[in-house]
Amino acid sequence: MNNAAFSRRFIRDFVSNKYLYVMMLPVLAYYLIFHYAPMYGVLIAFKDYSPLKGIVDSSWVGLDHFKSFFESYYFVRVLKNTIIISVYSLIFEFPAPIILAIMINEVRNKRYKKLVQSVTYMPYFISMIVIAGLIRDFTDSGGVINNIYMYFGGDGTSMLQHAGLFRPIYILSEIWQKVGWESIIYLAALMGIDQEQYEAARMDGAGRLKQMWYVTLPGILPTIVILFILRIGNLLNVGFEKIILLYNPVIYETADVISSFVYRKGLLEFSWSYSTAVGVFNSVINLILLVMANWISKRLTNNSLW
Repeated sequence: MNNAAFSRRFIRDFVSNKYLYVMMLPVLAYYLIFHYAPMYGVLIAFKDYSPLKGIVDSSWVGLDHFKSFFESYYFVRVLKNTIIISVYSLIFEFPAPIILAIMINEVRNKRYKKLVQSVTYMPYFISMIVIAGLIRDFTDSGGVINNIYMYFGGDGTSMLQHAGLFRPIYILSEIWQKVGWESIIYLAALMGIDQEQYEAARMDGAGRLKQMWYVTLPGILPTIVILFILRIGNLLNVGFEKIILLYNPVIYETADVISSFVYRKGLLEFSWSYSTAVGVFNSVINLILLVMANWISKRLTNNSLW
């Protein structure tokens, strides 16, 4: 299609759907202002940035900050911790909303279904600071969860003082906080499944479990694949908010991830260029993983983002 034909087609579409284009403007402005415009700051990673000189006038150092990160002791530690927590999240957290959505879909009592949905949604809307405070109280010496842990052989000290317990605490709290909210999109996908497929399955003698396996799961498989690709693309983006609210120097060995390392270097130690270089490295790896996951999914399932 040449440029003239494309322009005519765009104008006709704009006239027919002008209100939809107007509704799109705030979203477009958000991404331009808060996502694309700040990408200019990536130059800091290749400079010895000084706020007094600004980005343009700061001296150019090339890949020095990247080399310093790759050669440092922290590189292996933060990369290993980020990958481990991300893989644990992918294994345990990603399937949780799928399972919850299928279970809610199987409930026939509407009042009970709404109650379960409300209870599972609520933790997502609680402030992260409050969530972190609850986790600290529950896992502290004398806390409810710590008392249960003592019953199975725990020593009674704060669970967040044990490096080996941080990852289970983080993953379980993520599931508790997000499982209800993330199940919404799967519930929406379940609503789009043709009910005649269930009737045909029942006529063929399929029970509830076989209906879930042969009708429900295939019906939401495209949604699962798309969200899985997006999750792979964010594999190394372990959020720093909860981690910095929970961790301490005693458990840095298992709790320190790339995002918390960037926060500590950039905002606490004022190593802006170094922390930006680490962030750029993280983003590049995520981009590569996203492209690979999309390619593999397209080859195996014919479902992809592009």
